[in-house]
Amino acid sequence: MQGTESRYNVLIVEDNLGDFVLFEDYLEETNLVQKLFRAEDFHSAKQILNENNREIDIIFLDLSLPDKKGESLIKEIQLFSQNQPIIILTGYSDADFAVKSLALGASDYLLKDVLNSTVLHKSIIYNIERNKILVNLRKSEQRYSDLFHFSPLPMWVFDRETLKFLDVNDAAIEHYGYSYEEFLQMDITQIRPKEEKEMESLNKSLNIVKKPHHNLFHGEFCHIKKNGQKITVEIRSNGFNYKGRPAEIILVNDVTDRNRHIEAIEIQNEKLKDIAWTQSHVVRAPLARLIGLVNLLGEGKIEEEKKQEFYKHIENSAMELDDIIKSVVEKSQQIEINKEKE
Repeated sequence: MQGTESRYNVLIVEDNLGDFVLFEDYLEETNLVQKLFRAEDFHSAKQILNENNREIDIIFLDLSLPDKKGESLIKEIQLFSQNQPIIILTGYSDADFAVKSLALGASDYLLKDVLNSTVLHKSIIYNIERNKILVNLRKSEQRYSDLFHFSPLPMWVFDRETLKFLDVNDAAIEHYGYSYEEFLQMDITQIRPKEEKEMESLNKSLNIVKKPHHNLFHGEFCHIKKNGQKITVEIRSNGFNYKGRPAEIILVNDVTDRNRHIEAIEIQNEKLKDIAWTQSHVVRAPLARLIGLVNLLGEGKIEEEKKQEFYKHIENSAMELDDIIKSVVEKSQQIEINKEKE
């Protein structure tokens, strides 16, 4: 059998020399083998895997070896392999267990009694390519897990139907105060205030995320930590399938301090506007009177007997101006105090 496929390094773990020679002949016909390793028992297989693990692309494993067999053999081989597909070689008498081996992590099984080069060729190509896909999938899942669990922002996954927490990251555990186990016993309504307005807001957002073809969702809500503290959070979510369940992944940004800061700035701006209005309106009245009275005195148009009355007006205007200045200073100091609190 000729082919243009890649060539692979194969490990066959088989104690029966006759079966190995027949298997070797079939492999040669497939034209897929670059290098063939043989182990006659588990100890030899372990040694080969330790020394050549990175070279080996696929493992064929007989279920009954002199020093180990059955379930323990499969599990031990998996410990020393590096994600290589493991194909079980068995006879009709062990066919039932061979099927069970798939649940133990084996990629496939072949019956020795019906083995030929065509079956072997198909098995090698199929299992190696399938294994590549599975390895990439596992890497992708690991990347998702790392991004999720190591995120500096709280994140969790909840079931769209039951609203139960399905997974939470370390940041959520630290920020909200619940343990991982406590979170998994709760649903998302338990971190929300019970006020009617808040429940209506939650139900409205849930109706949005449950719509068909829903993608990203964004909103600002009130949450409650385990210690009872209320916080304002920005939520970003996206729907996906989590272990066969329709779920929602949530990214949380606590904006409590940011909103408080914005509110403080708005209050300060109002005070500054009040000060500006005072300077442009209130100050002008006593100042204008002072200027007018001083001009009249300077021009010598005030009769002597009325000068005392004018001096009194000047004093009153000066006192009024002084009170206004004190009020402005006091309001300015309050703004400085607020800045220090921030």
